[in-house]
Amino acid sequence: MTMIDVSKKIHVLREATAVGQINLKRKTVNLIKNHEIAKGDPIYTAKIAAILAAKKTSEIIPLCHPLPLTNVEVEVSIPDSNTVRVKSTVKTKAQTGVEMEALTATSVGLLTIWDMVKQYEKDSAGQYPNTKIDNINVVKKYKQA
Repeated sequence: MTMIDVSKKIHVLREATAVGQINLKRKTVNLIKNHEIAKGDPIYTAKIAAILAAKKTSEIIPLCHPLPLTNVEVEVSIPDSNTVRVKSTVKTKAQTGVEMEALTATSVGLLTIWDMVKQYEKDSAGQYPNTKIDNINVVKKYKQA
């Protein structure tokens, strides 16, 4: 097992954007919109968690290179009555790309939302039949020529 050797590659500007969504009950989304979640603001907390996750990616994905990130931007939106969307854009000037950092940021942002709203999502048996994280993918990758 080995990391990919990038020592001969030059440092260039790199950027990646990943998106994903969490499907929730309509009532839960309304609680988020009205700032009525008992744990606090899931949108703000998800943004902070996503930024931290991007910075810690190489610590949780074993063969991922540690990178000097130059920017992490996280957007959280509510595109419809049952969905919260997280979009993370990560930049660096390094020898390898930041797709994993963008994916990790988006994933952790979504997990943070789930954690903050889970008490509203549980059914009478303690299950989450309406809660689902999906469509996490890289939607943009840029490398300066």
